[in-house]
Amino acid sequence: MDMDTTSTRTHDDIRIAPRALATEAVHAGRDDLARQGLHAPPIDLSTTYPSYDSRGEAARIDAFAGTGAEPDGPPVYGRLGNPTVARFETALARLEGTEAAVAFASGMAALSAVLLVRGSMGLRHVVAVRPLYGCSDHLLTAGLLGTEVTWTDPAGVTDALRPDTGMVLVESPANPTLAEVDLRAVAHACGSVPLLVDNTFATPVLQRPAEHGARLVLHSATKYLGGHGDVLAGVVACDEEFAGRLRQVRFATGGVLHPLAGYLLLRGLSTLPVRVHAASATAAELARRLAADPRIARVHYPRIGGAMVAFEVHGDPHEVIGAVRLITPAVSLGSVDTLIQHPASISHRIVDADDRKGAGVSDQLLRMSVGLEDVDDLWSDLDQALGRPVRGAGNCATSHMEPAPAH
Repeated sequence: MDMDTTSTRTHDDIRIAPRALATEAVHAGRDDLARQGLHAPPIDLSTTYPSYDSRGEAARIDAFAGTGAEPDGPPVYGRLGNPTVARFETALARLEGTEAAVAFASGMAALSAVLLVRGSMGLRHVVAVRPLYGCSDHLLTAGLLGTEVTWTDPAGVTDALRPDTGMVLVESPANPTLAEVDLRAVAHACGSVPLLVDNTFATPVLQRPAEHGARLVLHSATKYLGGHGDVLAGVVACDEEFAGRLRQVRFATGGVLHPLAGYLLLRGLSTLPVRVHAASATAAELARRLAADPRIARVHYPRIGGAMVAFEVHGDPHEVIGAVRLITPAVSLGSVDTLIQHPASISHRIVDADDRKGAGVSDQLLRMSVGLEDVDDLWSDLDQALGRPVRGAGNCATSHMEPAPAH
């Protein structure tokens, strides 16, 4: 569902009334600029900052070590925080409706930090629902951070919980099948265990998981938040208490976001609603055409809408990848140009084949991130790439798609 307003927040001692999400996307993180005589946010590239008050610095570092709260006063060192990155964090928290957000060098760095926070509390068990992004799946399955995972379906979350369960992890719509879960029902099943929702595909334009009971909201900011395929980043939106712990992990492990990336992400947020709405309308139309095409076995398009489409072909998916000309065959998603990839070969290759297929990621599945091109141009490219119908394949495409919500 599209969110019309965001919650009232404060910034630099100025009370900000509830504003439409499109307005917040443009102004959040920038509310103090006019008073400083600025229009564009400045980029602070400093790694360190001078201070002649070493006693004061010691007190501020002690305070950070205790709670992870952002130090008051001037910045201290780039690994503790950066003013440009902080603007992006403020803006993303406002869009997601949370108290805070903490940015990292990548989405995987962000997820790793969450696991490390919970693991440091002796809560190393994770309950997770497949499918997830392939590297998230691998990180949990391989136990690289000392975690132990129980895979279940949404109905089995409560039964899978243990005394040492640190969190429940879901992705909705999921990568790459676009399967959806009832976030409110899962949050209820979690009880006191934090629910982490990977909201990369939906973005806060289409879904704000915190409003449905999620305590942690994860984004690969590389995708829609940046929106132009030129920045690598991750971010977790959460309450201030958890944000403090995440900042401590970020400081200790060094998974910081570069200030230029923070600037690009803040700029990307300003057009996020426009981009998501436009790409979603095109994606819904392509999903409709694919579902009626005899060369397609099945189409996956979520009820919530969005700019991602997945489809299974009767023919050879690798031939489709090799035949596109306007559409770019590449991993990642959420850019202004349309991308297509074969999950079983790339994004989910690292997942065990049986687990991959059990999660609905078939060898015939293609995942397409729809950009801002003209819908007819995209369809023309898909049409020629799909080639002639496979002999014996009828028009039997099925889907779980419903009309995309009106924007």
